[in-house]
Amino acid sequence: MTEFQDPFLKSSEPVKFNKKYVDDSVRPGDIGIVDQWAVNPASDPCAGNLETPVNSGYFTKAFINNLPFYRTGLSPNFRGLEVGAAFGYLLYGPYAMTGPFRNTEFALTAGLLATIGAVHILTALLVLYNAPGKAPNVQPADATVQSPPSDLFTRTGWADFTSGFWLGGCGGAVFAWLLCGTLHLDTIMPIVKGVWAAG
Repeated sequence: MTEFQDPFLKSSEPVKFNKKYVDDSVRPGDIGIVDQWAVNPASDPCAGNLETPVNSGYFTKAFINNLPFYRTGLSPNFRGLEVGAAFGYLLYGPYAMTGPFRNTEFALTAGLLATIGAVHILTALLVLYNAPGKAPNVQPADATVQSPPSDLFTRTGWADFTSGFWLGGCGGAVFAWLLCGTLHLDTIMPIVKGVWAAG
């Protein structure tokens, strides 16, 4: 027990604080920090979908709902085109810089061919997802995405998304190949390629 606590604990009178430390603006009905950070069920408590400060926060909802898969006003084909372009563009670098031909003059072209091959494999997986008897599963609304795109989760919508993904993936890989082949990256590329070189 500290010197400060001792007089309050031995006294039978209620503790009175100095007026300058008392905040009269707070009311009993005000939302406290506990209520702001509370974890509530998003819909049915038995579904296990909880509304937490992470998945229902402003930044998370703005970021997720602005992704091309969930952004409103896009057709399924354009959604696939945008997602595929990002995949093709971002997959090109690792294949070109760390592939088996990284120390040859064929590194850029080998990276392009490997990226297009990976986009074809991913496209085949999207086709297989749409192949069984039923239509793709419709994502229910949750704490993060209140209105998932209903036109995407049909057979024709998923087929349009897949064709857009293939075109965007190949186009993104070709765009990255053109950038690496035309810009003056001769000084940077040997350094990046040498990071993974053995010996």
